[in-house]
Amino acid sequence: MSANIHIHVHHITRVEGHGNIVVNIRNGTIEQCQWQVPEAPRFFEAMVRGRRYDDIQTIVSRICGICSITHSLASTKAVEDALGLHVSEQTDMLRILMHYSEQLQSHTLHVGYLVAPDLFGEKSVIPLVAKAPDIVKKIIKAHRIANQWSDLLAGRTTHPVTLIPGGMTKIPTEKELKDLQKTLKESIPDLLAVCEAVLSVADRLPSFERPTEYISLRQDNPPTYTFYHGGITSNDCIDQPPVPVQQWESVANEYVTPQSTAKWCRWHRDSYAVGALARFNNNGHLLSPLGQKVTQMFGLKKGCCNPFMNSIAQLAEVAHVVETAIELIDKLLTKGLREEKGKVSPKAGRGSGCVEAPRGILFHTYEFNKKGECIAANICIPTNQNHANIQKDFEKFVPEFMHLGEEGLRQGLEMLVRSYDPCISCSTHMLNIQFVK
Repeated sequence: MSANIHIHVHHITRVEGHGNIVVNIRNGTIEQCQWQVPEAPRFFEAMVRGRRYDDIQTIVSRICGICSITHSLASTKAVEDALGLHVSEQTDMLRILMHYSEQLQSHTLHVGYLVAPDLFGEKSVIPLVAKAPDIVKKIIKAHRIANQWSDLLAGRTTHPVTLIPGGMTKIPTEKELKDLQKTLKESIPDLLAVCEAVLSVADRLPSFERPTEYISLRQDNPPTYTFYHGGITSNDCIDQPPVPVQQWESVANEYVTPQSTAKWCRWHRDSYAVGALARFNNNGHLLSPLGQKVTQMFGLKKGCCNPFMNSIAQLAEVAHVVETAIELIDKLLTKGLREEKGKVSPKAGRGSGCVEAPRGILFHTYEFNKKGECIAANICIPTNQNHANIQKDFEKFVPEFMHLGEEGLRQGLEMLVRSYDPCISCSTHMLNIQFVK
């Protein structure tokens, strides 16, 4: 092991901005260890000011091409909260079904295209095709199913066009839902095969733990592994009632730090984590039978504080959303589908909406004047909520793994950031590494 290590990962591009990994070790002493975020303002909160309530989701869905459905749902819920709108049970179930499609879409993309190459010892998914063609084909197939699922419910693969305050512009036919259900049932063996493939190389996930606060939604009535309803909870206050979504700012407690132009967050500790592992730690006992089967395969248990296991929690959620979607379609078909037209009248008000993005809990808040024009907005994305936690992980990870030398430590830090699934471009551009001697 070299006593001197200098790692500089410069400009990790992501949907939300850019990030740097900087580690300097001299004569065995850590002089610098930082997760730097020189993120440029994107001004979405300013973009929506002066826009009508029914324009909001179209604009904010562009925050992220991977999580456009999630942003659309959170913003629509916030608008409905502000205007005092209540949607029907059918609309609610269709939106949840739509949301599930994005969880499958994003998780398969992350685990299959970005994490798997690390575990199989390849630099990208391209050489992985030659090493494990059958598994890559199954991953591609699952991702294609998710895209088709999104097309059916959201109107297209990204940036939904079917969501409106109070309802939806278009609903699927019974035949379309039956066909989707059949496809999902047939996909289960392939999904389990992907899990088995990941399991075969899971020993390459670093053995690393750091006690962490995990924040997610929690739905108690009825008890549900929720991505959509409920209040805000933490493993630090799991025995207390969830915090209402409208009070999310008292949970996130956004602040600024000199090493980042993006806001960081904290609640009960110096940092917290959001995402699949957070959801599992708070709600894992409510996973579907198939989801629980996946956690058992990998030995994933409540209380896990290894951030690298977030990808495994994502696999469990893939199984969960597929199995739960099959049941949800049964409910929709049993009740019968009907066209609905919501009636919306603009008025002054303030409202908040919250859903679980694939990468963690997401908050939207808007205030409107009596004409239904937005006069203020606040959005807190999961990636920003994870920034402080990544920094704290770095501070523990570097001294524990510096014995691996420069190359081993660099790879470990790359995998650590990837484990949070901050976004596609972040994960891929981390490969641009420079060592300064």
